[in-house]
Amino acid sequence: MNITSTLIIQMIVFLILIWFTMKFVWPPIMAALDERAKKVADGLSAADKAKAELANANKRVEQQLAAARDDASKRLADAERLAQQMVEEAKAKASDEGAKIIAQARAEAEQESVKAREALRGQVAALAVKGAEAILRKEVNAGVHAELLNRLKSEL
Repeated sequence: MNITSTLIIQMIVFLILIWFTMKFVWPPIMAALDERAKKVADGLSAADKAKAELANANKRVEQQLAAARDDASKRLADAERLAQQMVEEAKAKASDEGAKIIAQARAEAEQESVKAREALRGQVAALAVKGAEAILRKEVNAGVHAELLNRLKSEL
């Protein structure tokens, strides 16, 4: 065997190996590589999509937090306003009650003053009668002179 025939046989074997590889080995390898590339591409697109969804979710969360903060501040302001209103109402009620108590006390004081004046008038009239009796040295009948005593009371 000479070199040329050896080369030709090796070329034929090499061509058969290439054909066999292209026919039976290469397609499954290419299919696996294509499938792997597709999976990587799908994973990257899913990651991008997840990033976008995460960004949207973060925006929604921020919006909801802002709305919750606004709602909480509104409720707090309403509660403060209601508390202030309740304090003002309590002050008004206390002021009204104080005015009523003062008016009642004044009325009672006036009644006591009138009673005291009446009692003093009676005592002064009795003293006047006793004084007149002592001056005249005779007894004055209070029943007989009641009209005179009543007039004396009203003058005092």
